[in-house]
Amino acid sequence: MDDVLAPALPDIASGGGARARYAADPAHTRGREFGEVEGGVRGPRSAYQRDRDRIIHSIAFRRLKHKAQVFVAPYGDHYRTRLTHSLEVAQVGRVIARALGLDEDLTEALCLAHDIGHGPFGHAGERALQRALKGHGGFDHNAHTLRVLMRLESPYCTHEGLNLSWETLEGLAKHNGPVSADKTLPWALRELDEAFPLDLGRWPSLEAQVAALADDIAYDNHDIEDGIRAGFLSLDQILSMPFVADQWDAINRKFPGVAKERLQRELIRSQIGWMVTDVIAETKGRIAQAGVETAQDVREAGVQLAGFSLGVAEAERALKRFMYDKLYYHPAQKRTAELADALIAGLFAAYADDPSLMPEDWRAALPESEPQRSRHIADFIAGMTDRYAIRAHADIFGHAPEELSNV
Repeated sequence: MDDVLAPALPDIASGGGARARYAADPAHTRGREFGEVEGGVRGPRSAYQRDRDRIIHSIAFRRLKHKAQVFVAPYGDHYRTRLTHSLEVAQVGRVIARALGLDEDLTEALCLAHDIGHGPFGHAGERALQRALKGHGGFDHNAHTLRVLMRLESPYCTHEGLNLSWETLEGLAKHNGPVSADKTLPWALRELDEAFPLDLGRWPSLEAQVAALADDIAYDNHDIEDGIRAGFLSLDQILSMPFVADQWDAINRKFPGVAKERLQRELIRSQIGWMVTDVIAETKGRIAQAGVETAQDVREAGVQLAGFSLGVAEAERALKRFMYDKLYYHPAQKRTAELADALIAGLFAAYADDPSLMPEDWRAALPESEPQRSRHIADFIAGMTDRYAIRAHADIFGHAPEELSNV
């Protein structure tokens, strides 16, 4: 299938590999919101390498180590968090990007940053913040990712935010596809797009499309491993899906007599490899069929170019349905989500009623009028880790739900 790739150009910035003509090129970035001089005393890095490094060194990225992926503040050290998940997504994304001749640094930056906008307790916390801001524009974790990176995380003396390149911000805004610019656009994304337009109505770069697929591949399979470890899933349940059973049978034939635990881990690797290989082959075919030659052609193609083949896409959707039914909506998980939702709602109400409960720096910056006042409180809560939120609730109310207190 290699012959369907566009002619490649030398890529010194990525270590001498080959860059496809349709890849994002850091030498031709659309720039940053606030002007900077690239390179200089901080080393010969490309624009996208600088983006990746700024993300990795950010406080918001470090906080992901104590934000839930599937399980809230688990007792075991072997469960994934948003941080380890993001690292695994980046690994999958780089493999695919390299095979397709894309910019690996941009792909990695997008993978590492894609979950930075999540508040404590994942989607349960997001639902609570969405309700709290119902009359003030609502809350959306994808839009909040951009808000964190462009406004809230501000370590530099000359500008707000991390001042990432246009292509990185575009990819984060549209990693799930074009975004409607109508009145349903989240307020945070609308404000940021007005300040630094991100061409929301078009498909993003192939690097962004690959990052979204890498996210799906990583959590589709790694969440199975954590679900089995927690006792919420059984191998027999997973093998009820024919495409998984086929992988399992092949593994058992290849490794007869090997311990079940090792075979289960081999199953996860096999599933990931199967999906990654399919994405590479399918995407090469779509690129050739669309006849794209430049990164701008990718945006103007009007269709998603990176993706699964029809058969694997159907299997991946079946796997997602299974995971929602058996793991994400497991009774114990639903109970935890309800408690987490109530905890975040309680924190928001407490801070809104008595801002003196907030840290001094956040209290000093609290706006007087709405909707900015409520959004500021939500910014503070969204930045919390799971364990910080639990401790904050205990400090205010004298207790936290026992099921959430195992930190």
